[in-house]
Amino acid sequence: MIERYSTPEMTAVWSEARKLAAWREVEVLVVEAWVRQGVAPREAAESARRTPEVDPTAWRERENVTNHDVAAFVDLLTESVGDGGEWIHYGLTSSDVLDTASGVLLKESGELLLDAVAELFAMVKERAIIYRDTPIIGRTHGIWAEPTSFGLKLANWAFEIARDHERLVDAVDGVSFGKISGAVGTYAHTPPDIERYVCSSLGLNVEPASTQVIPRDRHAHYLSVLALIGSSIERFATEIRHLQRSEVNEVRESFGGGQKGSSAMPHKRNPIASENLTGVSRLLRGYASAGLENVALWHERDISHSAVERVVLPDATIVLHYALRRMTRLVEHLVVDEERMAANLESTRGLVYSQAVLLALIDSGLTRDEAYRLVQRNAMTTWDEGGTLHDRLAADTEVKLDAAALAACFAPERALRHAQVIFERLDATGLQ
Repeated sequence: MIERYSTPEMTAVWSEARKLAAWREVEVLVVEAWVRQGVAPREAAESARRTPEVDPTAWRERENVTNHDVAAFVDLLTESVGDGGEWIHYGLTSSDVLDTASGVLLKESGELLLDAVAELFAMVKERAIIYRDTPIIGRTHGIWAEPTSFGLKLANWAFEIARDHERLVDAVDGVSFGKISGAVGTYAHTPPDIERYVCSSLGLNVEPASTQVIPRDRHAHYLSVLALIGSSIERFATEIRHLQRSEVNEVRESFGGGQKGSSAMPHKRNPIASENLTGVSRLLRGYASAGLENVALWHERDISHSAVERVVLPDATIVLHYALRRMTRLVEHLVVDEERMAANLESTRGLVYSQAVLLALIDSGLTRDEAYRLVQRNAMTTWDEGGTLHDRLAADTEVKLDAAALAACFAPERALRHAQVIFERLDATGLQ
């Protein structure tokens, strides 16, 4: 992933140095496991454990000779061990090292993502509580619907983020697997005790039935959950973009003192963070698609997945970590214009209270269709000719509601009278 959309913590997980360190740890643990089996001498494990990390530059140079990344790594590590180096990679195939180390890196990256999702949840929940009683127009199809509150919008986001966290916990568990089962997964050259020791030492689960590789449905699930979290972020970003439109102007992204919104138009304040997040979410769906394509490998394994995973696994985790961090900052510094929300609500001329009037008329004895047609007729006239829905209904002789009953239909607090239950549910929602 390009530096612009990267975070230092996640980039470090996927660095060549960290990858080679994970490979080395797998190899050393295997030697230790052979010692525990009484096969390799204790000195071999001690020598392997004392070796320095493999230098990435030297590794790349050796790969130019071997044309095989793991073989180049094994050559260098074996040379570094010296006496006892013959026990490095003993009984292993490349995927034993690659897939087990990948499980380590995916678990580490997943834990960073879980922390970032939890931080976003906490920020959105905090702002939801602040604006729980701030009325705003609710819109369906982009058209005025009924009053809601800005806090309720954010509460809706918070619950979705909590679900994202639950899904990610499951996905991280699903890729935290290793395998030391040999060329076609039969344990022909490495007994299962070797695998159990290595995976347990690394904090991984043992793949119950591998071929030469861990089945790629695990990785596809992981990438799909990352893409789903990206889609959640895009939904939130799209809402902010709509609410920041000049004609609406109810919320807007923060704008720094020296910031420029346009190279040509000095008046511009654009929702650039939201638009950026919309774009990177598209990348995540593309990575998920690539992960699904990787599930169907030939027989016990081919390497059609290899080139794909070298790109999509690091890039998907890096770009999602970036997106979660940016979304958290966006929400934290979001400018909320409560006066504009109130003015926009007033500008609906009472049309957003039509259902309240409908139900009051039904309660007064009209059939539903009679009440609907009565309110609709006055609403359409209000749309087309102006005035307010309240005044038109008050002047309509067919409306059999007294002044107090009619006025009560147009109170914003009526629309939010039961919304407290949502915040009670939100208060009870926490991330473990």
